Amino acid sequence: MKIDVLGAAGEVGRSAFLASEGGTKILMDYGVMFGRRGDPPKYPIHVRPKDIDSVVVTHAHLDHSGNVPALFMSGRTDVYATPPTMDLSRLLIEDMLKIQKHSHVFGLPEVNNMMRSAKTVGYGQKVRRGPVSFELRESGHVAGGSTVLLEGGGKRVLYTGDIHVRGSRMLNEADLDVGEIDMLITESTYSQTAQTPRSESEQGLLEFAKEIMDNKGVLFIPAFSVERSQEMVSILRDSGFQYPVYMDGMALKVNSILLKYPPYLRNHSVFKEAIDRAVSIRSQQERKRAARGPCVVISPAGMLVGGNAVFFLQELALDDRNGIALVSYQGEGTHGRELLETGRVKLRGKELKVAAKVRQFQFSGHSDRDELFEMVGSLKGSPKVLTVHGDSDSCTAFAEQIREKFGFEAHAPEAGETVEV
Repeated sequence: MKIDVLGAAGEVGRSAFLASEGGTKILMDYGVMFGRRGDPPKYPIHVRPKDIDSVVVTHAHLDHSGNVPALFMSGRTDVYATPPTMDLSRLLIEDMLKIQKHSHVFGLPEVNNMMRSAKTVGYGQKVRRGPVSFELRESGHVAGGSTVLLEGGGKRVLYTGDIHVRGSRMLNEADLDVGEIDMLITESTYSQTAQTPRSESEQGLLEFAKEIMDNKGVLFIPAFSVERSQEMVSILRDSGFQYPVYMDGMALKVNSILLKYPPYLRNHSVFKEAIDRAVSIRSQQERKRAARGPCVVISPAGMLVGGNAVFFLQELALDDRNGIALVSYQGEGTHGRELLETGRVKLRGKELKVAAKVRQFQFSGHSDRDELFEMVGSLKGSPKVLTVHGDSDSCTAFAEQIREKFGFEAHAPEAGETVEV
């Protein structure tokens, strides 16, 4: 078996790997990469749909799923993923097309064709295509998110996609009981950093919420619509939080999708109770009512770019009774990063000094250095290792550390590289 690296070489985005064995070709992920605002999106190396037998999507985030509709511009192929991944992928891709009009070569017709070609599979369900078989395993990263265990030509490959070994309040831990493998393709996003334990982040968030409620203020939690918003409302509900919790934006559609799939959540009953008790915001009038507090408002966007973040910042930022809890990664050049670094934010051409209290809490859906080493050390066999999906320095350093710690052959591949398993 051979693996063609089509993207994700020393960068976070446009993930894509093509596995070939005996004339059968399986594409694992086909994502899109976004740069600074105004920059055009980047895609993996082009693949013709007639040259592949199937595409397997590990999870719905756009850096893994966002370019799949391009496979339906001049042909078609089967698309395999878990049921939540297919529904969430459609939601996120359609939202991307709505926001980035004319930025992509495909449109809604191709998205519809993608969904018509979807073949949903559950965890552990083996699919055979010619001499190659694959199955999806739980990844702990996002609802329905998967790793891919691929077999062919007497070789076994584990592709992590994005992985969170220990899971979260929403999700079970990753399933690493995969037997002996010959190759590991692993993400490296936080391979060089240690993250705050989730229990500490949860406790810090709850204490901050109590502080703001005691001040009769509003705690604004800008959060990604998929997973992070739902985790926040579950944390508050589990703690017995007594003040109103409002949810806004695309998170409401995500809530409806996740409620359909109890087996893909760690505790569906707790999640359902949290969602049932939360107040859905569906109009500007309801937004204004929420901004009067005291309450918690969970609303996109996670980096304060787009969504309804502008409204809530304008309403809440100048009052020191209020708080802003940043629970997502804040990318360079975003309003969230600017707020953390300067205490100011630019809104509609005006730079504002923020009086509201601002705190950041770590709730990453990715494994950090310790968890990634834990994963590598738990695997059976002496696999070759490809370190991908991280900045160039992280991928290279992680490969070197794996060589030194475990004695495995490991390197950070370049886009366009072909690797024999």
